[in-house]
Amino acid sequence: MRRRLINSTLAVVLVVIAVFGLSLVVVETRTIQSGAQESVASEAVRLVGTVESRLSSGEKITPDVLSEQITANRYAEIKVPGKPPIEIGERPSDEVIESHADGERGESVTVQESRSTVSAEIGRTLLVILAVALLAVAAAVILAVRQARRLTAPLTDLAETAERLGSGDPRPRHRRYGVQELDRVADVLDASAERIARMLTAERRLAADASHQLRTPLTALSMRLEEITVTHDPETVKEEATIALGQVDRLSDVVQRLLTNSRDPRTGSAVAFDLDEIVKQQIEEWRPAYRSAGRAVVRSGTEDLRAVGTPGAVAQVLATLIENSLMHGAGTVALRTRVTGNQAVVEVSDAGPGVPPDLGSRVFERTVSGRNSTGLGLAVARDLAEADGGRLELLQQYPPVFALFLAREAEHSEG
Repeated sequence: MRRRLINSTLAVVLVVIAVFGLSLVVVETRTIQSGAQESVASEAVRLVGTVESRLSSGEKITPDVLSEQITANRYAEIKVPGKPPIEIGERPSDEVIESHADGERGESVTVQESRSTVSAEIGRTLLVILAVALLAVAAAVILAVRQARRLTAPLTDLAETAERLGSGDPRPRHRRYGVQELDRVADVLDASAERIARMLTAERRLAADASHQLRTPLTALSMRLEEITVTHDPETVKEEATIALGQVDRLSDVVQRLLTNSRDPRTGSAVAFDLDEIVKQQIEEWRPAYRSAGRAVVRSGTEDLRAVGTPGAVAQVLATLIENSLMHGAGTVALRTRVTGNQAVVEVSDAGPGVPPDLGSRVFERTVSGRNSTGLGLAVARDLAEADGGRLELLQQYPPVFALFLAREAEHSEG
């Protein structure tokens, strides 16, 4: 493209020089020729006047006197009646420019100038025009190269930006070039880079959330299957298998919720549900794991609470809190339900070391962890709680107390 820009600019300049240069050559040639003719005619008239004046005053007419009246390199012939012709200068041997003038006393003057002299002057003028044309071409080349670089460098840069986007580097460059069309392309590429970056971030977040949200149900299911493998009581096997099937259903619910959140992370499926049932379910699922660790998980507080939210999401939040207490806490884990205003609250606490002071305000941030975990659990749990209008908070760092706030079901009075 750079070569095309240079060639097109040079073509335009050459056409302009050709049109105006040839016109200037023609005009200058005619001007020089007509000027030489007028100069020769003027000298002929001047010589006739000088001769006539000297004849009137009776003065002698000599070549020395008349040579002062004629330009060098010109030839003049003066004829006076009754006297021999007087010649001044050397008669040209080639083509000449000639002018003839007659006086009142019968005298005549002929002035000649060689055309080669005029041609030489025309040649010098043409050289000047040619030099100016060459300077114009050189200037055009320099300007064309600079302009080509100014236009092609941004295009090369934009091509590199597009290539980076295609290779998976979505960082916008925010470069502008002072050319409206190129700046428009740069704006579009930067906007595309930002959209791609958001899409990649959403995909990575979905993958991280999926791995974490699926891990907790799979862990609970694995523990239930382990209970089945170590028992020989058919009734116990049947009971544990029934619970495991329920966990499989909840696992399917988690997968469905992940797919829904991948389309719209703020989309919830809030319904009125029995909060006691969810709490009881989680205690039953995690009791074997706590029993194996020599610990206990208990519940207390207000009963017969109905809340509004997504049952699967609420179960996932509680499972995350219970699992964190199992992994990082100590002693008995207590689930306490209570009412505050128009909200139902589930508190999860244990007797462990709690949340480090430096992480208290950042414990719900992604990748923030004080004990070599992924740092996703609490962040995902808060997102799940907020998806249906609830919230998850750290009420106390030591001993640790986490609280899940949910909207209560509106009570209908009978009239």
